[in-house]
Order: sequence, then structure tokens, then C-alpha cells
Amino acid sequence: MRMWAGSRAVRSSLLMLLLTAANVGAPPPTLSEDDLGGSGRGGRHKRRAFPGPHFHPTSPTNVTAQLAAHAYLPCRIKNLGNKSVSWIRNRDSHILTVDRYTFIADERFAAWHQAATQTWTLQIKFVQERDAGSYECQVSTEPKMSHFVQLDVITPQVTIAGEADIYVNSGSTVTIKCVITQALEEPNYIFWYHDERRVVSAGSGRVLTVDRILPDTSVGSLTIPAVALSDSGNYTCAPASLSQASVMLHVLSGEHPAAMQRGTTSTTDTSGGPELRLHQSALMAALISLLLCVCSPSFT
Repeated sequence: MRMWAGSRAVRSSLLMLLLTAANVGAPPPTLSEDDLGGSGRGGRHKRRAFPGPHFHPTSPTNVTAQLAAHAYLPCRIKNLGNKSVSWIRNRDSHILTVDRYTFIADERFAAWHQAATQTWTLQIKFVQERDAGSYECQVSTEPKMSHFVQLDVITPQVTIAGEADIYVNSGSTVTIKCVITQALEEPNYIFWYHDERRVVSAGSGRVLTVDRILPDTSVGSLTIPAVALSDSGNYTCAPASLSQASVMLHVLSGEHPAAMQRGTTSTTDTSGGPELRLHQSALMAALISLLLCVCSPSFT
């Protein structure tokens, strides 16, 4: 009996050991430093299983756009969860967008989400000078989280190289240069107008070119070979979506070479040669002397 009781106790112990081994779970996972809070001393570790939304440090705070171009203001948010993202214009506190919905009548504004980079981008089409200012990317946490982006609008300058009036002899070649500075982008086109007519190169012998000479400077050139009197008039440079610049072209017949050296209109000298001018000066002096004698009190 004693042996049976002993073997029975052994079998019970083995059975309990097997049942216990079957119910043992996998060992707890090792926590990384990112999952732990505190200093890690004294066993006082806390798991941060679901960190809340936060702005990515690469989100820009300044964006520069060219007048009439498109501006893109990105806002990168990590762990957004089920929160909403709004874009607000600070100068008037106008809510522009909430998530993908637009709340302004101005169709130039829109927002979209890039899931791969967790970025919400505000787009402003055909930027105007009044669009410059601060914009707020706001997350609907409590309290609200905000990231601010300053938009600067650059207005390119358009000028005609040289004077406001150009004087050339007929039969010569003239080149008019339109200089566009402070431009972040090249113009899509540059149109030229002679008075009210658009200048075209096909079949006219005129040459139209556009060159990017500096990172922020473009030059559009209009070359007219063998100019004629009919080429005289106003020439206007009209870059795409930018201001215009004009110049007056004066085509001369060759009898006024002095006028070509000046930037303003000159008048024709009709006073005659040196001898005639000397005679006129002497006559004027005699007339002045006679008048002084007549007006003198002693003249009786």
C-alpha cells in the first residue's frame, strides 16, 4: 500500500507539472528605451504604448513663393490617430480647410493628405501679394496643437534695359532686352507687342529669345534686323502673369546723328552756321544797348 501511495503521489506531481508547463505563456517582451519612461532605475519603467500626435521636426516654418505661382505649405504630423487637421489664416482667423474639406469661397485654397509622409499640405494657387502672412496648422487635441508657417511672396521686377527712348538709324539692327529680376521661376513665356500688335518671329525676320542668366534673373530679347521707319513706335514686354515694361523706338533717316546719343527726344537746330549765330548775338547786344539809352532819364 505504501508503494502504491508513493507512486500515486509521484504520478499526481508529474501530472500537475505537465499541466503547469502547458499553461506557461511566452516570456514578456523586452522593452526598448523608446517604450520606457523615467530614468530606468529601481525598476520604475512605464510603457508608452500609444504616444499622442506631435509635429515632425522637419516641418518648415517659412515658405517663399513667387507672385502668380503656386504655394505649398506642408505640415507633417506623426501619430495623428483620429484627430482632425485644420489650416487657419492668421490675419483674419479664417478657417481655410478641415482635413480634406475647404471652408472658404476662394477656390485657390485646398488641402490634401500624403499618407506615406503623414503630411497635410495647404495649397494656394496663383499667389497674390495679399496672401503673404502667417498660416496655422492646427490639430484637434485638447488643448489644441499648432504649427505656424510664414508665407513670403516675392514680386519679380520687369524692366527694359537702357533708356526709355531708343534712337537708331534706318537699316541698322536693334535689340531690345526685357530684364526680369528677383524671379524664383522662369516665365512660361514672354510676349512682345509693337503698339497694339503682337510681335511674332515667323516670317518677319525678327528674333525672339529668352535666357536664364542668373538663378533669379531672365532676359527676353527682341532683335529687329534692318529696321525701317515703319518699325518706329512703342514696344512692350509682357512676361506671363507679371507686370509689363515698355520702350519707344525712334527710327531716324540718318540726318540726326546727335539724337542717337541721347536718351530723350531732341529738337532740330535751325539757327544756322557759326557766322549767322555771331551776327545774331551782335544784333541782340545792339538792341539791348538802344533800349537802355531810350529808358535812361538823361535821354532827351
